[in-house]
Amino acid sequence: MDVSSPAGFWIRLGASIIDAILLFFVLGFISLALYGQFTTEGYSFTDFLDLLYHLLLPIFWYGYTIGKRAVDIRIARVDGEKVGLGTMLLRNIVGGIVYIITLGIGVIVSAFMVGLREDKRSIHDFIAGTYVTYDPPEEENN
Repeated sequence: MDVSSPAGFWIRLGASIIDAILLFFVLGFISLALYGQFTTEGYSFTDFLDLLYHLLLPIFWYGYTIGKRAVDIRIARVDGEKVGLGTMLLRNIVGGIVYIITLGIGVIVSAFMVGLREDKRSIHDFIAGTYVTYDPPEEENN
């Protein structure tokens, strides 16, 4: 296991906030065009687009989302392989299920893990075999 230059809690939170703001406006305008209102109640097509953003963009963009790219961090696998669909499904879907089953306690534990562990890995990172790093993709393959 080789975890180099791990990203800590505050930078990861900042990237998540950037993604959330971006998606709020982009998906809000898509929702406005489709449903005639900026936000919708219940699940809608825009929720599916949000899921696709978090699942697929890191696969095609070397572990980056727009928020992560803005703060120069990315998702990487601990074994050095490229982040794939299985990895992102484990990280987002299975990790999310764990957080729901624990009624949010897992989220709090994960925040402490990212803040206090030397490798800065959270519960969903352990599930998927990932970590968040400052290293660019080129350094991962050397």
